[in-house]
Amino acid sequence: MVAAGAALADETGFAHLTMGSLAQRLGVRTPSLYKHVAGLEDLNRRIAALALSQAADAVGAAVQGYAGRDALAAAARAFRAFVVEHPGRYAATIGVEPSGPDDPAAAAGQRLLGAFTAVLRGYEIAESDVDHALRLLRSLCHGFATLQAADGFRWSADIDESFEWLIAFADRGLRAM
Repeated sequence: MVAAGAALADETGFAHLTMGSLAQRLGVRTPSLYKHVAGLEDLNRRIAALALSQAADAVGAAVQGYAGRDALAAAARAFRAFVVEHPGRYAATIGVEPSGPDDPAAAAGQRLLGAFTAVLRGYEIAESDVDHALRLLRSLCHGFATLQAADGFRWSADIDESFEWLIAFADRGLRAM
């Protein structure tokens, strides 16, 4: 049911996901969904956990065997591809607060951060600056990918070429730290 909700969010937009629309998609009555989730907020949290886990898997697999700029490029491309392919489920991750240390969203979020932290090991980033560097990477990748997913780049320059500029910019900045 969570996978169906995530797929529906990708198709219609996370803001348009309702228990009623999911029930219709599944061919059941809305009250039947409450046997599986406590309500829309619970469904949204589960979609967020799924999305974070899938993004962590994609980024983690992409960076295996790479370091430095190559790891950065692999992570950024994998993250961008995930967001563009799954904009609705990714939107569920924005602003989700873990309910506790056992929250699946918290564990998946930590795995995703871990993959990006591994990228930073290829740069001489002081331990005290790692959080700042992670925020930088998240801001760059999130911003570009969500704008692309929302068709926010309507001018003629090649989007892939622009993304390569982003990677080069981030790499130069991280090396300069």
